[in-house]
Amino acid sequence: MTPERTEKFKRVASNRQANLTVVLENVHDLHNIGAVMRTCDSVGINEIFILNTESHLTEERIHLAAKSSSGARKWVNVNFYTKVEPCFEHLRKKYEFVLCTHMAEDSKSLYDLDLTTSVALLFGNEHAGVTDETLKQCDGNFLIPQVGMVQSLNISVACAVSIYEAKRQRLSKGFYDENPTMTKEEQENLYNEYARRHELKIKNKSVPRLND
Repeated sequence: MTPERTEKFKRVASNRQANLTVVLENVHDLHNIGAVMRTCDSVGINEIFILNTESHLTEERIHLAAKSSSGARKWVNVNFYTKVEPCFEHLRKKYEFVLCTHMAEDSKSLYDLDLTTSVALLFGNEHAGVTDETLKQCDGNFLIPQVGMVQSLNISVACAVSIYEAKRQRLSKGFYDENPTMTKEEQENLYNEYARRHELKIKNKSVPRLND
């Protein structure tokens, strides 16, 4: 591995945000998932959760080789679930809050959220949004303020707007330099994992579900 590649892997590992993640519920379009992974990688999110509860989406594994991810799948871990409870059990072990995009009277503006906390941002699918079962598990709702005729955004765009707001807030707290969210040991372990994937040319296209 070249010195340049080594330096890049170390830099990426040091910028990963251990307390920020994204959850996608019943997102049908694999290209949208690929685009979300690409954006997550760009802001330092190391893992995402895919929750597919609709009957036609509960396969044993999913294949995420969409070109829209631009290779990010190799570096962003994917946790695939088809049941709400085990997915949230996993989330609660690592993240303090789960906030979802949902239109309701008590929904907050994205820009009023504190996204420097330990948080998972959950996005529903392209048509029906977040399911009632999943909504009950969340700690709050938020909306992206809009002033146009069409009060909706593509799922990958909504995710990008939200996590870049998280990045903006986290930059102000130094999470990408002097105040990282991962310990030196965790960064070193992550660097070693990236080096392993690079050497073995691991692409991780297929993801098994984790219900059991």
